[in-house]
Amino acid sequence: MRCPSRSLSLALVAALVALVGCKPKEDTAAQMAQAGILIINNNAEPSGLDPQEVTGLLESRIVYALFEGLVNYDPVDLHPIPGAAESWTMSPDGKTWTFKLRANARWSTGDPVTAQDFMFSFQRMLSPKFGAEYASMLHCVRGAKDFNEGKLTDFKQVGFKATDTRTLVIELDNAVPYFLQLICHHSWLPVHPPTILKYGHMEEMHTLWTRPGNLVGNGAFTLESWEVARRIIVRKNPGYWDAANIALNGVEFRAITDLFAEERAFRGGELHITGTVPPYKIVQLREQKAPFLRLDPYLSCAFIRINTDVKGNEPVRKALADGRVRRALGMSIDRDLIAERVLRAGESPALNLTPPGTGGFKSRPQWSTDLNAARRLLAEAGYPGGQGFPKLEYLLNTSEGSQMAAQAYQEMWRKELGVNIELRNLDWKVYLSALHKGDYQIARSAWSGDYNDPNTFLEMFITGNELNQTNWSDPEYDRLIGAAAREIDQTKRYEFFQQAEQRLIEGAPIIPVVFNKNKFLIRPEVQGWYPTLLDQHPLNRVKLVPAKGD
Repeated sequence: MRCPSRSLSLALVAALVALVGCKPKEDTAAQMAQAGILIINNNAEPSGLDPQEVTGLLESRIVYALFEGLVNYDPVDLHPIPGAAESWTMSPDGKTWTFKLRANARWSTGDPVTAQDFMFSFQRMLSPKFGAEYASMLHCVRGAKDFNEGKLTDFKQVGFKATDTRTLVIELDNAVPYFLQLICHHSWLPVHPPTILKYGHMEEMHTLWTRPGNLVGNGAFTLESWEVARRIIVRKNPGYWDAANIALNGVEFRAITDLFAEERAFRGGELHITGTVPPYKIVQLREQKAPFLRLDPYLSCAFIRINTDVKGNEPVRKALADGRVRRALGMSIDRDLIAERVLRAGESPALNLTPPGTGGFKSRPQWSTDLNAARRLLAEAGYPGGQGFPKLEYLLNTSEGSQMAAQAYQEMWRKELGVNIELRNLDWKVYLSALHKGDYQIARSAWSGDYNDPNTFLEMFITGNELNQTNWSDPEYDRLIGAAAREIDQTKRYEFFQQAEQRLIEGAPIIPVVFNKNKFLIRPEVQGWYPTLLDQHPLNRVKLVPAKGD
């Protein structure tokens, strides 16, 4: 039989061969389950593995396996539990947190994980030259925003302090009710200072430190191999402080982008978990009550991002700079049709950005869907019936689901407004780069909550936030989000968010379309993969129980 092409460690291959009796022609999911190797399709080639550079969910799944922050997610409901820090205390005013690191926390080199390592990591994350898109996640720390914006140059004046090798103190500007949830996010993960400096400068992105053989982490797994556009394999880290309780021997992250190829791979026994499900299949599987179909609740909104200051195309720039045009585009989308006939997985129409129930919040402001009003707005902007309106370019990432939704928008805007668009399809990494550079006119976007609070959706559209990516700026919106950050009373705080959501709808730099469902296929061998609102599933608590007869 032909040898498998996977670059598993020799120990893992030996374990697999021993279990199945001979070298298999294909490492099926059942065989890999016996070897303790979980196979997940991650839907695309990740943009990177530096936890301080990446922004996407598919990247975070891998970096959470390789790195561990001060606190971890509980696998069942994602409440914060001890991670690299074994304990913590909070001051009575909620503004000072003290974390005690584990004595046995280790980097994969065997070096101890220290408070100074976290200090280095936070300084790197906030460095203006580094340019981390997620730097705002740390802005609640005293002086962090000023340091990140270059207004403060001495990092010693920022509210991080290592009082000894195992004690880290964090001082906040204001009490943050979701602070422990916040620091579960991958932007707070530590990096290994000697490794960063070996392959470049602290403030340098895209160096070779994340390559196999170079990457040093402190997580439950280590990087085994990376076959570009095919798969990434991580293996159990024997030096992890809780290695005795890690059930998996390794995880393989596939990069299948084609929905139909992914579904065939699952049916063919090549995957334990898919990244999604083709829309046409969901209807069949729901009718069949297929046990391997999962449609989990999810704090996620799919929306259209609008570049309000397009460069190099004056007719498009003029059109999209006009709020009336942006509102008309948003008002003319049939969200029910998108949810029920295009996506078909139980998604619900989104007439605002923040999903209902996020941290107990429900937005009152809603988009209008009055088609006559949309046509009037377009006419008022100087484009009656779409006359004289420039052709727009719609950016999307390579995905059948994204393509189907884009084609639906294309037809709706042509039919209802006389507006024509052409589609520009890019691979995931190139698509992300185009968004970041502002190299787009209108674009497919989605946001999944980083923590269960409205702030995770609304804060990113303040002026200057790296995640804004629309060139939209509204001082009153900024004021409202800032007031919410300082407000302790939840009722008053949520009222600021209500007003901010109204400003976001009026300004229309984005067009919410649907609230997503987390849809995927999962084999019965996988246990510990619980429904979670943030779609986070700590791999150090997942296990594979081979089916009888395998």
